[in-house]
Amino acid sequence: MAERSGPTRRGRIALWTGGALAVLVLVTAGVGAWVYQGLDGNIGSADVDNKLGGDRPVNLSPGSKNILVVGSDSRDGKNAKYGKDLDTMQSDTLMVMHLSADREWATVVSLPRDSWVSLPACDRGNGTTSTPRHSKINAAFAIGGTSGDVSGAAACTIKTVEQSTGLRIDHFMSVDFQGFKGMVNALDGIEVCPETAIRDKKAHLDMEAGCQSVKDEDALGYVRTRYSVGDGSDLGRIGRQQEFMQALAAKAQQKLTSPTALYDFLDSATKSLTTDEKLAGIKPLTSLANEIKSIPGDRLTFLTVPNYGREADVPSDKANVVWQYPQAADLFTSLAKDHEVDKKKLAADSKAPVYAATVRVQVLNGSGVPGQAAKVAETLRAAGYSIAGTGNAPVSAEKTAVTYPQGLERQAGVLASRVPGVAAKPDADAMAGAVTLVVGADFTGLR
Repeated sequence: MAERSGPTRRGRIALWTGGALAVLVLVTAGVGAWVYQGLDGNIGSADVDNKLGGDRPVNLSPGSKNILVVGSDSRDGKNAKYGKDLDTMQSDTLMVMHLSADREWATVVSLPRDSWVSLPACDRGNGTTSTPRHSKINAAFAIGGTSGDVSGAAACTIKTVEQSTGLRIDHFMSVDFQGFKGMVNALDGIEVCPETAIRDKKAHLDMEAGCQSVKDEDALGYVRTRYSVGDGSDLGRIGRQQEFMQALAAKAQQKLTSPTALYDFLDSATKSLTTDEKLAGIKPLTSLANEIKSIPGDRLTFLTVPNYGREADVPSDKANVVWQYPQAADLFTSLAKDHEVDKKKLAADSKAPVYAATVRVQVLNGSGVPGQAAKVAETLRAAGYSIAGTGNAPVSAEKTAVTYPQGLERQAGVLASRVPGVAAKPDADAMAGAVTLVVGADFTGLR
């Protein structure tokens, strides 16, 4: 999808960050104090700070902000009909917005819900703790929200995203289905132009081809439909969602002149929103919206984390994607250091992926912790890597290291990018045909 500059892009980013555009409209419209107070009370607050623990990424760029945005797909109450046998909270859309410290640029990174990642142990909110495992990234929201608590769902999702990206998440926002529908209805629908007819029972959608206005359940179905359009991937759905939100933002700017329509839009937007405690309220959201508004339109970047189908690593898995390394690591490292991302360069670097399955790894334990090599090897195997062997390093190692023989530089770069703070180095004596990972005493885990 071609990127556009100007107000519609600012509107789109603001809308996806929990209705900040609505807040801007509220302020400029000068509505009464009683309306302000009523809308302020609509916004839900989630206490996540006490659920995240102390093992979190260091903030490498003070002043910048990383905001995690979740499109909530919980299947209880009015949302129940949108899923079968799903009584837990679900995250349908997941993205991270990075605002630079100088507020001169911003990058929004979509994380496909089918991303196969490592999930940390999370408090389920029912007196039990989940076991770390590999799964879809959106499972974190369901695990943490087992008891129906948004703060638990948010905390588990934040922990998962921080572990996977190395980014310190500063704020959290969740927008649910029903609030989204209310915003669309307040605008009397949004025009969409599907190239082919869509028949999707799962999304409760039956549409003919061609341009038409959608609202109510059809609007929800359109942004949720997946298997009946294009290649059936979550990546295609992300593109449709971005296009839809861009159209919604543009129409909101044009149409919200009627006090009734304005209030209905704001009421739906704020009722659908749950944020962390520091962001909960019209005033902090207004401040955030003003920061977004000040960013030049040509320096707002929208992208999806580089990825490929997990089938390339695990032939039996045709449903999920894995992040492409070292490109994904480079992307998140740039944001962590508050360096603006060159979208064209990222796309060019991602054209020829090195699949994890093509990387043979020898894991040697130099940490002094018994069984560490086998444990790390199992984690790598679960991530799709081929294990050439395990054993003890000839000498103990304080620092974790990745070495490789001639000809395996790219494969070594893929593995090294999964180990924070480690750069691959050539070694003429390295095991032939394999990259060697020496697990040192400083080893804290893989991305």
